[in-house]
Amino acid sequence: MVSLRDLLSFYVTILLFGLLGANTIYFGATGATSKFVDAAAWLTLLALFLAETRLADRMRNARARSLVRALRLLAAAGVFAAVIGYVFDDNVLDAVNAALWIALVVLLEFELRSGGFVERARRALRLALAAVYAGLAVLVVLWALRGMWLDAYDAVLWLAAFVLLEHDIAGRTAEA
Repeated sequence: MVSLRDLLSFYVTILLFGLLGANTIYFGATGATSKFVDAAAWLTLLALFLAETRLADRMRNARARSLVRALRLLAAAGVFAAVIGYVFDDNVLDAVNAALWIALVVLLEFELRSGGFVERARRALRLALAAVYAGLAVLVVLWALRGMWLDAYDAVLWLAAFVLLEHDIAGRTAEA
Protein backbone atom coordinates (compact mmCIF):
# COMPACT_ATOMS: atom_id res chain seq x y z
CA MET A 1 0.00 0.00 0.00
CA VAL A 2 1.23 3.49 -0.85
CA SER A 3 1.70 5.78 2.14
CA LEU A 4 0.35 9.32 2.25
CA ARG A 5 3.95 10.55 2.48
CA ASP A 6 4.94 8.72 -0.72
CA LEU A 7 1.84 9.98 -2.52
CA LEU A 8 2.51 13.56 -1.44
CA SER A 9 6.15 13.24 -2.50
CA PHE A 10 5.04 11.98 -5.91
CA TYR A 11 2.68 14.92 -6.49
CA VAL A 12 5.20 17.48 -5.23
CA THR A 13 7.78 16.00 -7.59
CA ILE A 14 5.39 16.25 -10.55
CA LEU A 15 4.54 19.86 -9.62
CA LEU A 16 8.21 20.84 -9.31
CA PHE A 17 9.12 19.21 -12.62
CA GLY A 18 6.23 20.99 -14.30
CA LEU A 19 7.20 24.39 -12.92
CA LEU A 20 10.91 23.90 -13.64
CA GLY A 21 10.06 22.67 -17.13
CA ALA A 22 7.95 25.78 -17.73
CA ASN A 23 10.86 27.98 -16.60
CA THR A 24 13.19 26.11 -18.95
CA ILE A 25 10.83 26.66 -21.87
CA TYR A 26 10.50 30.34 -20.93
CA PHE A 27 14.28 30.79 -20.88
CA GLY A 28 14.51 29.18 -24.31
CA ALA A 29 11.65 31.24 -25.74
CA THR A 30 13.11 34.53 -24.49
CA GLY A 31 16.55 33.89 -25.96
CA ALA A 32 18.34 33.46 -22.62
CA THR A 33 20.60 30.79 -24.11
CA SER A 34 22.89 30.17 -21.12
CA LYS A 35 19.92 29.99 -18.74
CA PHE A 36 18.05 27.67 -21.12
CA VAL A 37 21.02 25.28 -21.48
CA ASP A 38 21.64 25.46 -17.73
CA ALA A 39 18.02 24.75 -16.80
CA ALA A 40 17.63 21.93 -19.33
CA ALA A 41 20.86 20.28 -18.18
CA TRP A 42 19.92 20.54 -14.50
CA LEU A 43 16.43 19.24 -15.19
CA THR A 44 18.00 16.22 -16.88
CA LEU A 45 20.38 15.68 -13.94
CA LEU A 46 17.52 15.98 -11.46
CA ALA A 47 15.47 13.41 -13.38
CA LEU A 48 18.45 11.04 -13.49
CA PHE A 49 19.11 11.42 -9.76
CA LEU A 50 15.44 10.78 -8.96
CA ALA A 51 15.40 7.77 -11.28
CA GLU A 52 18.41 6.34 -9.48
CA THR A 53 16.92 6.89 -6.04
CA ARG A 54 13.30 5.98 -6.73
CA LEU A 55 13.81 3.30 -9.37
CA ALA A 56 17.02 1.76 -8.02
CA ASP A 57 15.72 -1.79 -8.48
CA ARG A 58 15.17 -1.14 -12.20
CA MET A 59 18.58 0.47 -12.69
CA ARG A 60 20.65 -2.60 -11.86
CA ASN A 61 21.36 -3.87 -15.36
CA ALA A 62 24.43 -2.67 -17.25
CA ARG A 63 22.43 -1.21 -20.12
CA ALA A 64 20.37 1.07 -17.85
CA ARG A 65 23.47 2.17 -15.93
CA SER A 66 25.30 2.94 -19.19
CA LEU A 67 22.39 5.00 -20.48
CA VAL A 68 22.18 6.97 -17.22
CA ARG A 69 25.94 7.63 -17.31
CA ALA A 70 25.80 8.82 -20.93
CA LEU A 71 22.87 11.13 -20.22
CA ARG A 72 24.57 12.42 -17.07
CA LEU A 73 27.74 13.18 -19.04
CA LEU A 74 25.75 15.03 -21.70
CA ALA A 75 23.88 17.04 -19.04
CA ALA A 76 27.12 17.84 -17.21
CA ALA A 77 28.56 19.16 -20.48
CA GLY A 78 25.49 21.41 -20.74
CA VAL A 79 26.04 22.71 -17.20
CA PHE A 80 29.67 23.54 -17.93
CA ALA A 81 28.75 25.20 -21.22
CA ALA A 82 26.24 27.37 -19.35
CA VAL A 83 28.88 28.29 -16.75
CA ILE A 84 31.22 29.39 -19.53
CA GLY A 85 28.38 31.44 -21.00
CA TYR A 86 27.75 33.12 -17.64
CA VAL A 87 31.43 33.96 -17.25
CA PHE A 88 31.65 35.43 -20.77
CA ASP A 89 28.46 37.43 -20.14
CA ASP A 90 29.99 38.69 -16.86
CA ASN A 91 26.95 37.30 -15.05
CA VAL A 92 28.49 36.89 -11.60
CA LEU A 93 25.40 35.76 -9.68
CA ASP A 94 24.56 33.04 -12.19
CA ALA A 95 28.19 31.88 -12.32
CA VAL A 96 28.38 31.65 -8.51
CA ASN A 97 25.00 29.92 -8.48
CA ALA A 98 26.23 27.35 -11.00
CA ALA A 99 29.40 26.72 -8.99
CA LEU A 100 27.36 26.13 -5.83
CA TRP A 101 25.04 23.73 -7.66
CA ILE A 102 28.02 21.82 -9.02
CA ALA A 103 29.38 21.55 -5.45
CA LEU A 104 25.98 20.32 -4.26
CA VAL A 105 25.83 17.62 -6.93
CA VAL A 106 29.35 16.46 -6.09
CA LEU A 107 28.32 16.13 -2.44
CA LEU A 108 25.08 14.30 -3.33
CA GLU A 109 26.94 11.94 -5.68
CA PHE A 110 29.40 11.24 -2.88
CA GLU A 111 26.56 10.59 -0.45
CA LEU A 112 24.76 8.31 -2.92
CA ARG A 113 27.82 6.26 -3.89
CA SER A 114 29.96 6.11 -0.75
CA GLY A 115 27.65 4.41 1.74
CA GLY A 116 30.13 3.17 4.37
CA PHE A 117 32.33 6.24 4.33
CA VAL A 118 29.30 8.53 4.52
CA GLU A 119 28.26 6.91 7.77
CA ARG A 120 31.66 7.71 9.29
CA ALA A 121 31.70 11.26 7.90
CA ARG A 122 27.98 12.04 8.27
CA ARG A 123 28.52 15.23 10.31
CA ALA A 124 31.10 16.68 7.90
CA LEU A 125 28.87 15.89 4.92
CA ARG A 126 25.85 17.50 6.60
CA LEU A 127 27.89 20.64 7.39
CA ALA A 128 29.15 20.86 3.80
CA LEU A 129 25.63 20.42 2.42
CA ALA A 130 24.27 23.03 4.84
CA ALA A 131 26.94 25.51 3.74
CA VAL A 132 26.12 25.00 0.06
CA TYR A 133 22.37 25.28 0.66
CA ALA A 134 22.98 28.45 2.71
CA GLY A 135 24.98 29.94 -0.17
CA LEU A 136 22.15 29.11 -2.58
CA ALA A 137 19.62 30.70 -0.23
CA VAL A 138 21.73 33.87 -0.05
CA LEU A 139 21.59 34.06 -3.85
CA VAL A 140 17.77 33.88 -3.72
CA VAL A 141 17.79 36.89 -1.39
CA LEU A 142 20.25 38.77 -3.61
CA TRP A 143 18.14 38.19 -6.72
CA ALA A 144 15.03 39.31 -4.86
CA LEU A 145 16.76 42.44 -3.55
CA ARG A 146 17.80 43.28 -7.12
CA GLY A 147 14.23 42.83 -8.35
CA MET A 148 15.18 39.75 -10.37
CA TRP A 149 12.00 37.90 -9.38
CA LEU A 150 12.12 35.14 -11.98
CA ASP A 151 15.67 34.22 -10.95
CA ALA A 152 14.67 34.22 -7.26
CA TYR A 153 11.55 32.13 -7.98
CA ASP A 154 13.48 29.69 -10.16
CA ALA A 155 16.15 29.30 -7.47
CA VAL A 156 13.51 28.55 -4.81
CA LEU A 157 12.03 25.84 -7.06
CA TRP A 158 15.47 24.28 -7.57
CA LEU A 159 16.16 24.36 -3.84
CA ALA A 160 12.85 22.60 -3.17
CA ALA A 161 13.58 19.99 -5.85
CA PHE A 162 17.03 19.20 -4.50
CA VAL A 163 15.85 19.09 -0.88
CA LEU A 164 13.32 16.50 -2.06
CA LEU A 165 16.08 14.64 -3.90
CA GLU A 166 18.35 14.70 -0.87
CA HIS A 167 15.50 13.29 1.20
CA ASP A 168 15.30 10.41 -1.30
CA ILE A 169 19.05 9.86 -1.14
CA ALA A 170 19.03 9.89 2.66
CA GLY A 171 16.23 7.32 2.60
CA ARG A 172 18.16 5.14 0.17
CA THR A 173 21.41 5.29 2.15
CA ALA A 174 19.49 4.53 5.37
CA GLU A 175 17.98 1.42 3.72
CA ALA A 176 21.39 0.19 2.49
